[in-house]
Amino acid sequence: MESLKYWLIEHPSIVSFRWSSTQSYGATWWFLISAISLYIAAAVTLHLLLIILRRRRPVPLGPIPALHNLAMSSISIATFIGMLFSSEAEARDTRWLWQRSRTTSFEWLLCFPLGIRPCGRVFFWSYVFYLSRFLHLFRTFFVVLRHRRLSFFRLFNNSVLLLMSFLWLEFSQSLQVLAILFSTAVYSVVYGYRFWTEIGLPSTSFKLGVNFQMVLLCCNLVCHVWVLSLHYSRGGCNGIGAWVFNSVLNVAFLVQFLKSYVKKMRWQRKGEGLSSSKREEDIAK
Repeated sequence: MESLKYWLIEHPSIVSFRWSSTQSYGATWWFLISAISLYIAAAVTLHLLLIILRRRRPVPLGPIPALHNLAMSSISIATFIGMLFSSEAEARDTRWLWQRSRTTSFEWLLCFPLGIRPCGRVFFWSYVFYLSRFLHLFRTFFVVLRHRRLSFFRLFNNSVLLLMSFLWLEFSQSLQVLAILFSTAVYSVVYGYRFWTEIGLPSTSFKLGVNFQMVLLCCNLVCHVWVLSLHYSRGGCNGIGAWVFNSVLNVAFLVQFLKSYVKKMRWQRKGEGLSSSKREEDIAK
């Protein structure tokens, strides 16, 4: 356990981490905007190319999707454990800063004190989460190559997640600790399940990804309301401007998610209705 804690919270690279445009890869607005633009352009171009070529069969990808799922699940587990240990260590080391305002350690996870800088253990794992969002983008290309499906919701969702993780670091935004803990806990299970099915093991009819996403959205909604109450009762939370913009993006994401979910459920019910009608006709014949 001591060795694990050293590599997760006490390593010099973690303790001395500082988010800056000169020391951190991908820490500029130009890089972020270029990456999102390139991602959208590449995904749309690939989708249109497959339509033009009229390729109906899925493109064989071999073990690449399985390895991708395994890597994402492993990174999510490491980020969850690292963020959990790091937040406990940072709360212990900076207790004298926030105890003056009678703030509990859990409230510290929701509301950073004013003037906090993006450096140290917590922001190191926030940076790891930010970088993992780039690896997450590859799943879009797997879906296009295999199923020739590309939805606006997928492009919007992935772009928003990348933008929000950047804002967390750029403005030392409050709430990011719990947001990362919730997200990595969900991703570790979802990507682990996808790896399970990719290697040929039996799947379940339970819609694991969709249901876990709903739980994550509900937790984020509760935490956002809590941050707003702490901001006015504790004298302010750091990065509240970015938090407001983050909240707007979350609302837009929630609307798109519900629209996509309702549309998918309608198609499934329609398909089930057609299947049952066909069975009745076969029985009648």
